[in-house]
Amino acid sequence: MWVRFPPSAPNYMPSTKKQIEKLLGKAGVKINGPEFFDMQVFNENLYSCILSSGSLGLGESYMSGWWDVPKLDQFFYKVLSANLDKEFSFSPGIILAYLKSLIFNLQSIHRAFIVGKKHYDIGNDLYELMLGKTLAYSCGYWDKANNLDDAQKAKFDLICRKIKLKKGDNILDIGCGWGGFLKFVAENYGAKGVGITVSKEQVEFAKEFCKNLPIEIKMGDYRTISGKFDYIISVGMFEHVGLKNCRTFMLKTKELLKDNGLLLLHTIGANESSLISDPWLNKYIFPNGKLPSIAQISKSVEGLFVVEDLHNFGVSYDKTLMAWFENFDKNWPILKNKYSEKFYRIWKYYLLSCAGAFRARKIQLWQFVLSKNGEVGGYKSVR
Repeated sequence: MWVRFPPSAPNYMPSTKKQIEKLLGKAGVKINGPEFFDMQVFNENLYSCILSSGSLGLGESYMSGWWDVPKLDQFFYKVLSANLDKEFSFSPGIILAYLKSLIFNLQSIHRAFIVGKKHYDIGNDLYELMLGKTLAYSCGYWDKANNLDDAQKAKFDLICRKIKLKKGDNILDIGCGWGGFLKFVAENYGAKGVGITVSKEQVEFAKEFCKNLPIEIKMGDYRTISGKFDYIISVGMFEHVGLKNCRTFMLKTKELLKDNGLLLLHTIGANESSLISDPWLNKYIFPNGKLPSIAQISKSVEGLFVVEDLHNFGVSYDKTLMAWFENFDKNWPILKNKYSEKFYRIWKYYLLSCAGAFRARKIQLWQFVLSKNGEVGGYKSVR
């Protein structure tokens, strides 16, 4: 077993084990218990690590092989449903992150490309095998779908129907990823469009993916875009905007949108307003990311847009993440020739912990439809 000791891990003390046992007991989880959601502990320094570092210590100790669970997604579902995450609100790492968020704009134009390099550029081979044919790295719409590809196509079509897309319309996709949505609208709706991303690898792939279609793919930050568009969509990108820039995002999209156009914003959201993200996810998966709350989004929209529609289908993200993990796990024999065992544990932890969080309804998936001046006669919701 691959084991790495976090340098800050305190020595094991029996009293710390009792504290963790008591906490887990609130969720019905046992240490070294027989159930598929019970934590199996291989290094008892784990307990002090969790108590001192909270979610960061929990994740890093998992990376180190100090513990495991047969069904990691269900472990997180039970732990988060019992609100155990609130037991570690004031760890040193969280306090430091809070201060940084107050002082710095962690998602400035110059810092916007960090997540592209550290997350989206790690390898198109990984994403092709994990995400399926659509290359959509956002929540699918499983209302009538039975598999990942159908759920993602249903999500694409849902967006098109919500904005009432027509042949010849010009659409801007902020955070276009590998170009899957723009390819869909060009082939199925006869629309044309521009996609922008902060990922070099996504640009190269999307240009080839959308070859011979009326689609233009650009690398850049949303704050640098110019032009006018019939519709603007942003799917799974607003989580990278940051609270200091939410208003800027809304001002920019209003500038780019034609007067009778619509903005569709698809974003993961938090149930409560806060200034910081989960320390482990911030360090290992999405640097400088931040999930907004309804209140924070509403504040950024106020006076700029009319909220025509709000649709929550966060339960679909549980299914989407489980499908991604199934693909990732199934294709690991191919991927392990390039990626390490540590990488496998990081991504397993990431995908399954997030699935558990959506299952516990701790985080949501929202689609907003916004208009500049209000739809004449009212907007008819589409599902």
